[in-house]
Amino acid sequence: MRRRALPVIYLAVFVDMLGFGIILPLLPFHAEQLGGTGLWVGGVLTAYAAAQFVAGPVLGLLSDRFGRRPVLLAALLGSAVSLALTGLANSLLTLFAARLVAGLCGGAIPVGQAYVVDLTEPRERTKALGMVGASIGMGFVFGPGLGAALSGLGFAGVCFVAGGIALANFLAGLVLLPRQAPARTAGRDGESAPRNASPAVLVAALRIPSMRPVLVAIFAGTFAFTGMEATYALLGERLYDLGPAGLGVIFTGVGLVMAAVQGGLVGRLSARYGDRRVAIGGTLLMAVGLVALPLGVTWLNYAGLAVLAAGQGLMTTATSALIAEAAGAALGSAFGVGQSSSAAARAIGPVAAGAAFDAHFTLPFYLGAVLCAAAALLLRRRTAPAPEATGPRAAEAVRDDRPVS
Repeated sequence: MRRRALPVIYLAVFVDMLGFGIILPLLPFHAEQLGGTGLWVGGVLTAYAAAQFVAGPVLGLLSDRFGRRPVLLAALLGSAVSLALTGLANSLLTLFAARLVAGLCGGAIPVGQAYVVDLTEPRERTKALGMVGASIGMGFVFGPGLGAALSGLGFAGVCFVAGGIALANFLAGLVLLPRQAPARTAGRDGESAPRNASPAVLVAALRIPSMRPVLVAIFAGTFAFTGMEATYALLGERLYDLGPAGLGVIFTGVGLVMAAVQGGLVGRLSARYGDRRVAIGGTLLMAVGLVALPLGVTWLNYAGLAVLAAGQGLMTTATSALIAEAAGAALGSAFGVGQSSSAAARAIGPVAAGAAFDAHFTLPFYLGAVLCAAAALLLRRRTAPAPEATGPRAAEAVRDDRPVS
């Protein structure tokens, strides 16, 4: 039952990201058509990540209390509703509100991560989390291309198609996802997890010695990567004579490399070297790749992109495994906090990178490299999980959250 459930979760995450990715190529242009300035376009694109920053720990906490299945289904249904609202938006304010709703409902990733950890043995955990990462990556690889192909339908038509895909995903999950008993989130001395909203959960997570460096590393690595995504088009045009078509091919290749690493390589590396070493290696590879991009040498540019993509795939999967190791029974809350760290970086990174590019075109990439190197140092100093997070009480709580046939 457990092994049969995993592909269902991978597919649910993939289709959720596919629906999200379909509208991405058209969203900035639609905001402009509604009269948006560059600031409005940035705000619309940032709204999703900002809402995820708030909602991630809350949805994770709910999944710990009430089970993964109902919260994941609610997130999938919320994605369908938010896409329909995005298609109906006829003003900048309603478009902004629709993207906020989408972010608030964007809990498929942390809940899906907690779900697969519940269903796998510790030795298979990183491989399973890598498959979740690969599902996310492939959704982003195919989503924008499909959105571009459907662009003849108009923005509203594309949103409704994406919403229909999301609704079909919800209905498939309703039938195929296994039922679970609610998880018990044991904490220190057996106390239950706090019933607080995300700020309290974030603060509590940052106080855990084994969680703090991992969360900071996730923020630093995501900040560096999203900064590169925001400014690479400008760099590519300036140094490598790349236009929209070339950039599309490059970013598709980056996504494929990340998906291949997460879907196949990271599990084997983790089994041999451990999650912490893989996470450190991934952040260092990211630093090397970022340094290579602005050097102006064509072959180094492409090699750097491949190295950067591989490092990002290793870092994101291995840090997720480290979160699972430190979380004990409160998996949903922990993965939600991890998503908040990533969402904060996605909200701030592009703006900061754009400002750095204006100062000097190499700065976003060198700044990202420094952040990744600092993340590697933090991970190297990471302490072992606290006994209360991984002891028999927590293990018993995880075992209780199992699917029933």
